[in-house]
Amino acid sequence: MKFEDILDGTRIAAGGLKDFAKGLVHPTVRLGVTGLSRSGKTVFITALVHALLKNARLPVFEAQARGRITRCYLEPQPDDDLPRFAYENHLEALIGEQRGWPDGTRRISQLRLTIEYEPHGLFARNFHGGKLHLDIVDYPGEWLLDLPLMSQTYAQWSAATVAASHKSPRAPHASDWHNLLSTLRADAAADEQIVLKAAALFTSYLGRCRQDDVSLSTLPPGRFLMPGDLAGSPMLSFAPLDITADHVPAAGTLAALMARRYDAYVSKIVKPFFFGHFARLDCQIVLVDVLSALNAGPAAVADLKTALTDVMASFRIGANSIVSDIFGHRVERVLFAATKADLLHHTSHNRLENILRVLVDEAARRAEFSGAAHEVAALAAIRATREATVTRKGDDLSCIVGTPQAGEEIGGTNFDGSGEAAIFPGDLPDDANAALDGSLAGQLKFVRFRPPLVKGSTFPHVRLDRAIEFLIGDRFA
Repeated sequence: MKFEDILDGTRIAAGGLKDFAKGLVHPTVRLGVTGLSRSGKTVFITALVHALLKNARLPVFEAQARGRITRCYLEPQPDDDLPRFAYENHLEALIGEQRGWPDGTRRISQLRLTIEYEPHGLFARNFHGGKLHLDIVDYPGEWLLDLPLMSQTYAQWSAATVAASHKSPRAPHASDWHNLLSTLRADAAADEQIVLKAAALFTSYLGRCRQDDVSLSTLPPGRFLMPGDLAGSPMLSFAPLDITADHVPAAGTLAALMARRYDAYVSKIVKPFFFGHFARLDCQIVLVDVLSALNAGPAAVADLKTALTDVMASFRIGANSIVSDIFGHRVERVLFAATKADLLHHTSHNRLENILRVLVDEAARRAEFSGAAHEVAALAAIRATREATVTRKGDDLSCIVGTPQAGEEIGGTNFDGSGEAAIFPGDLPDDANAALDGSLAGQLKFVRFRPPLVKGSTFPHVRLDRAIEFLIGDRFA
């Protein structure tokens, strides 16, 4: 065992013991919420908190369905070094006069929701009186996909990244970076201007791979696409070189400078996130935009498989090590959720869930995942559509009805954001494996809808209650 592994384990243990001690008197569940860009993290958290605060109808959430939840309210968060999740601002965006979706996650944030309930058992009644703190930790999915970098050297990451960039659909988007890369020699003298130019072109390549028509997910390092206050930092100024996975850079060379920056990124950005936040989570939901990948084609589906495998690997980092056995705090439950289920008729919701199940099961096998209980669900934390049947040329079509956002287009029709439209999105096949063969590319018809006009005090949803029950339902047993 390496000395640094012992130190890392000690850091997990220290945080875990502190959390455990607090949890004896004030039970706390740390829920991680993540997903890749545009998967709906901000909307999910806002909807979850709003539903609990407003006592929304959540029939599958057993504690609430049985009337045991007596009160829910927000409290100051426990970690003062984290930004607060701007729940009130996001809610206003959803229900305000302009009625739009809130901005997505760009950094880590936290929110504490306290749930008071009728406790079962002598211990619960005497020690904490039926009070549970739900600490929600929101973070970009790109940070989660950075965690495998902890077990890769710069040379290993470079070799894998360059190889992937020469394959479809990445290659056309990498041409500018490839042109520069072909002129670089790993053993050339270190040159800051060359490093900066390579980093800029590499970052541009990553950005193009994330566009809707490509919809790739596996694009580390994650901070390159969302640098925040690290913009311009040397830790974000490196790029892969065309070297072998076993390359050892000589001192003073271009490869040595790149490797030093990469190592700094891992040690100063990735590891602090892992040990300070990720390793302390009790349960986790990973939001997945399966529909966009299906519509983008087989390459996007293959990339999503890789991303899910990396996610699974992240949840088992160190799981079989002595350090983990002695010190480890492990995530107990992981829910993988296919979002935007409201873009489909309800007859396709189970099919969407089954597609994700096939993807997750395959990823679990590839990552040799075990330990945490994991499940899948198809959901829409806020349902922006309702359903209708439209008869066309004698055929009944199962359609969805909502208000498309301004600028959306389908079938030659442009929408201005003011009126409703009935849309037939297409059907998912009964056979989940058939959906993953690439044949659905371009066949599904999606538009972005505005948030619904809320009637009453709560949002309509699709299976949000199932997600809540799986993630925290056992805490009320």
